[in-house]
Formats: sequence, C-alpha cells, structure tokens
Amino acid sequence: MPPTNQQSSAKPASNLDLFPIPQSFLLQIGTASILLLLITGKTTVKALEAIGEASEELFRGDRLPNLDFPDEHEINQDEKIYTK
Repeated sequence: MPPTNQQSSAKPASNLDLFPIPQSFLLQIGTASILLLLITGKTTVKALEAIGEASEELFRGDRLPNLDFPDEHEINQDEKIYTK
C-alpha cells in the first residue's frame, strides 16, 4: 500500500496561468487608461464649448459691418420716377 502523504507533481487544474503578467500591473494599466480617457473627454468638451462661444462672438451684431440703407427721401424719389 502506498503512503497517504505522497504529493503529486502535477499542477492542480484550478491554477491557470493565462497571463504571465501580474494582475496588479494589469490593474494599474487599466486604471491609468480609464483616467486618461476621462481627462481627455473633459478637455474635449471644454475645447468644443470654447469654439462654440467664439463662433457666437463672430456672428454677433456689433462686429458685423454697417449697411448703408437709403433714406426715406431717396426711396420716395425713386418711387416717383418708376411710377411715371
């Protein structure tokens, strides 16, 4: 009869080494990438808001050129000429 305290040299099936990289390192990389994504998103939103505000200022009325409208007297003179 063989001894009962004999250890087998085979690895147990529950210990799967799919990644030789330590889990803590993978967690650090994942956390850093998520934080970078969040910061980039916030920066992008701020940049788009600034562009939107700048475009509003561009089309604001006080920055557009003044148009020369004819006076009432000139309009009445032109109507008289065309109706005759």
